[in-house]
Amino acid sequence: MENWASILPLVLLVVAFVFLVVRPARARQREFQGLQSQLEPGQRVMLASGIFGEIVALGDETIELRIAEGTVITVNRHAVSRVVPDETATDPETSTDL
Repeated sequence: MENWASILPLVLLVVAFVFLVVRPARARQREFQGLQSQLEPGQRVMLASGIFGEIVALGDETIELRIAEGTVITVNRHAVSRVVPDETATDPETSTDL
């Protein structure tokens, strides 16, 4: 019985580590993989560095990104942190319906 009492804190630490560190990391990894699989030309994206642009072409490891008219850069595909929603969508706060 004394062995259980000495092992119990270690077991609780391992369980806490799994729930507080490992599970959220797996969820973020799944979300990132989903984002990468949904990329397609014409989408506006934001890179991890904060640069916004439109995807021109996709490769296995790289993306060609138009950041200004006539300026296309090649970046690593994993640099994309999020897809920017379409700016033409109606926003209820800016709507002027009377």
